[in-house]
Amino acid sequence: MKPDSQPSRVVPVLVPMPAERPYSYSVPAGMQVGPGSIVRVPLGPRQVAGIVWDGDGGSVDPKKLRPIEEVFDCPRVTYDMRRFVDWIAEYTLSPPGMVARMLLRAPAAFDPEPWVEAIERTDAAPDRMTAARGRVLETADTGLAWTRSGLAHAAGVSSTVIDGLKAQGVFRDVMLPPRPVVAPPDPSYAAPQLMPDQERAAVTLTEKVSAGTFSVTLIDGVTGSGKTEVYFEAIAAALKNGRQVLILLPEIALTHAFLERFQDRFGAKPAEWHSDLPPRMREKVWRQVAEGQVRVVAGARSALFLPFRELGLVVVDEEHDPAYKQEDRVYYNARDMAVVRGHIGGFPVVLASATPSLESRVNALSGRYDRVALPARFAEAALPDLKAIDMRRAPPARGGFLSPVLLDETRRTLERGEQSLFFLNRRGYAPLTLCRVCGHRFQCPDCSSWLVEHRFRGQLVCHHCGHNEPRPEACPECGTLDHLVACGPGVERIAEEAVGHFPEARIIVLSSDMLGGVRRLRLELEAISKGEADIVIGTQLVAKGHNFPNMTLVGIVDADLGLANGDPRAAERTFQLLSQVTGRAGRTGKKSLGLLQTYQPEHPVMKAIVSGDAEAFYERETEERQRAGMPPFGRLAGIIVSAATRQEAESHARALRRAAPAAPDIQVLGPAEAPLALIGGRHRFRLLIHGERRSDIQKFARTLLAAAERPRGSVRVQVDIDPQSFL
Repeated sequence: MKPDSQPSRVVPVLVPMPAERPYSYSVPAGMQVGPGSIVRVPLGPRQVAGIVWDGDGGSVDPKKLRPIEEVFDCPRVTYDMRRFVDWIAEYTLSPPGMVARMLLRAPAAFDPEPWVEAIERTDAAPDRMTAARGRVLETADTGLAWTRSGLAHAAGVSSTVIDGLKAQGVFRDVMLPPRPVVAPPDPSYAAPQLMPDQERAAVTLTEKVSAGTFSVTLIDGVTGSGKTEVYFEAIAAALKNGRQVLILLPEIALTHAFLERFQDRFGAKPAEWHSDLPPRMREKVWRQVAEGQVRVVAGARSALFLPFRELGLVVVDEEHDPAYKQEDRVYYNARDMAVVRGHIGGFPVVLASATPSLESRVNALSGRYDRVALPARFAEAALPDLKAIDMRRAPPARGGFLSPVLLDETRRTLERGEQSLFFLNRRGYAPLTLCRVCGHRFQCPDCSSWLVEHRFRGQLVCHHCGHNEPRPEACPECGTLDHLVACGPGVERIAEEAVGHFPEARIIVLSSDMLGGVRRLRLELEAISKGEADIVIGTQLVAKGHNFPNMTLVGIVDADLGLANGDPRAAERTFQLLSQVTGRAGRTGKKSLGLLQTYQPEHPVMKAIVSGDAEAFYERETEERQRAGMPPFGRLAGIIVSAATRQEAESHARALRRAAPAAPDIQVLGPAEAPLALIGGRHRFRLLIHGERRSDIQKFARTLLAAAERPRGSVRVQVDIDPQSFL
């Protein structure tokens, strides 16, 4: 029997704090609670929301416990969702209370939304008719109820006209239920015309959805192959089967264009869920998801913790994207947790990417996942021709960063009335500012990183902790005026260079920290899609799923940038990013070109991209990972120790290392100072646990932490299972 039966006099309640287990509370006489009930309980001097958990509350006398204060009038958290919370806590070594906190992020939604005051037509007639009254009665003649202000606006009259009619009994008061945040999607609204490859892939997915059992399917399709249209058919099947759907997207910037495509297919937009959503809308979405009124949600990784009532499909778009990894409080990868959510709920999961993660490809090849391939672009549009520019043979002019080869192609593209994209994954104007007289370098006072110049804002900014300061005229070290020099390029500097070469061109810079935030970014993306820009200069924001119909040239300013670090996924990520960026060109069938500026044209990543032989790259990368025992052929866990002083951090990190248990299949590397040794004023050391594929790395880490002394003073310890970042 599922544990949703009669409540006991003492119940466990999981509260949203770093609690390792639920706390016991007594249930007042007459109060009805059960597992999944959301309740208000006292916690110290505060009142907090918690979830009644599974199991019993122990053998404590109820009279010795603090009572539950209130049961919210809210749908219960489902059994599957409670299992999901427990699973994540166990896997990530996080306190269950901190995982539950992600589920309880909309406290105002725990109470029902108030009904809306409205009016409806009666059989009475007004004592006299005017033109304004006539418009009101004609508008209200549908038989539907209206809000007072809504009817006045629709009829083009003032509210006093409505009040006068109401006083004569022409309208009576009624109450309306809360308005849905989105209209229900219609799975039959605009069925698409699919290409044969798409049709086969769509049939595979709809069969998985109709089966109603757990499965994972990877859609592996080149950029522009129509992956979205294919998984839309799976969504349509889930809706027809009466199930809710969750679509995960890696970036808020993708959401607006995606919503438009979804509406074109289903006649209504999905509900949104991301950090930029206004609090009141978050509460409405949370509540209507829990009640089953919202049928489809498109959102960021945190949407995984919405309390779906009838979830029947999860789609993870751009499944390879590092943005799915959360590295704050609870460290989890939303792509992997989506698979777990499907397994617990017994429903299918779809992963989609033009450049799948190596983990997903290996899972597909080994048979753990199914794979459907879309090897050609929609309507047989050609992929861009790709060429490497050897910067040793075709260097830029002195003080510049754009090769003559790229500039010449840009000029020809402009003459044809087509668009060009210059890609550089580096925000701001320059990554380093120094004094030419004394050599002083501007460094963040709280981090071991240089301050990035943002010339548009006149600021020097730390991209790790957010510290910023005005760019001075004189060197703070030697006092010399006008001798500060920007070293290296950011997108703002490339824009400055592009303006010098193409003064008549319309140039747009896209970056996540641009002034105006998400709203301006959406407007800029819309303008590019409409052809209102000639040259686009952007960071990785431009690499993700955008459709720019008139873009036929993509220039990668620094193709080597992602290869210059010790990250074991550096080659894979560089390949994915550059493939995605060059895939922005020629999506509507026009002849297109991608140029990669590189000092390493013989590097396997560059050769794989230029040749278009993704299979050869993946095979080589798979062999290297397997030889080194790196994921997915081995397991990793990071332990990050931070403290207010370097000595505290290092001392505790060494104590953890000494407490490591002996294990033949697991080794501990470090501690070593982290590459970013100081962030936000806290010193950082790292240990890396490396095990075989079947090693129980969680048990090992748990034993290690239990054997070591508890952190003291300012020391904090964070465990990162399956780390994506090694900074």
